[in-house]
Amino acid sequence: MLASRQIFNACQRRAFSASARQASKVTVLGGAGGIGQPLSLLMKLNPRVTELALYAIKGGPGVAADIGHINTKSVVTGYLPDGDGLEKALTGAEVVLVPAGVPRKPGMTRDDLFNTNASIVRDIAKACANACPDANILVISNPVNSTVPICAEIFKSKGVYNPKRLFGVTTLDVVRASRFISQHKGTDPADENITVIGGHSGATIVPLLSQSGYSLSGKDFDDFVYRVQFGGDEVVKAKDGAGSATLSMAMAGARFAESLLKAAQGQKGVVEPTFVDSPLYKDQGIDFFSSKVELGPNGVEKIHEVGKITPEEQKLLDACLVDLKKNIAKGVEFVKKNP
Repeated sequence: MLASRQIFNACQRRAFSASARQASKVTVLGGAGGIGQPLSLLMKLNPRVTELALYAIKGGPGVAADIGHINTKSVVTGYLPDGDGLEKALTGAEVVLVPAGVPRKPGMTRDDLFNTNASIVRDIAKACANACPDANILVISNPVNSTVPICAEIFKSKGVYNPKRLFGVTTLDVVRASRFISQHKGTDPADENITVIGGHSGATIVPLLSQSGYSLSGKDFDDFVYRVQFGGDEVVKAKDGAGSATLSMAMAGARFAESLLKAAQGQKGVVEPTFVDSPLYKDQGIDFFSSKVELGPNGVEKIHEVGKITPEEQKLLDACLVDLKKNIAKGVEFVKKNP
């Protein structure tokens, strides 16, 4: 028991090192799901969170009761659809995490998820626009390349769109890239920081290994890129129909939420790659793009340029932009046809 407590405390200190300096309500939509449960657990361990709201079609109050017993300061409340539960969960939220939706199964691409998850995200966006239009919305539901534009179109239709407060969570790509390169180098992955740009599926994921000061060539480079781009498939296959990347995604979502809360509470120099309304490729008709973004009290403070990349990385980026443009258009078109 003592050893377990020591491990728990060490994890808390490492992941969420600072104490809360202001009230922060965080809402998890889909809080009883495969990503939602571990994500909610991690947010309960975050001392910056003072109020945690968990909403789910079923099971929300049960998960809330369970993690509510954990001896950290935040108050946890679970909500169901009845009794205006979604509105209550969202009201007053500073950060809304959206892992709601169905997971991938073997043989499915993120696009295969589109028809189901697009409707779910559209309806969530409508609720957010009404109940918490000034909140930071962190979209995890796949396909992120399309669900983020869906949210944007809904917010625009409601007259509350703030591009500085809408984020597609691509942090898992960064986490994977750092882990995979550390395995290749034999280093501590905590010391690796690989920038990943583009989008959040397949060929739209572009790891910029060269910017880390390390290089691979030939098959080693191709294998590394492929594993970062299709790491999700690796997990789906290993789980053999039982789900997708839920635990690692929860960790990545919690990491991004922590970065956003740190920045909101005044910490300077907080930079994370994230999929946002970006000027970088708008001249090519691509309104959203993931690159390094400096976060602050207003959400997006500064969008960084891609920077210097190798010819091999440029080829990856060129392929990314072709697919990304289609993915974004698919989300926009969905809202036009299904407002």
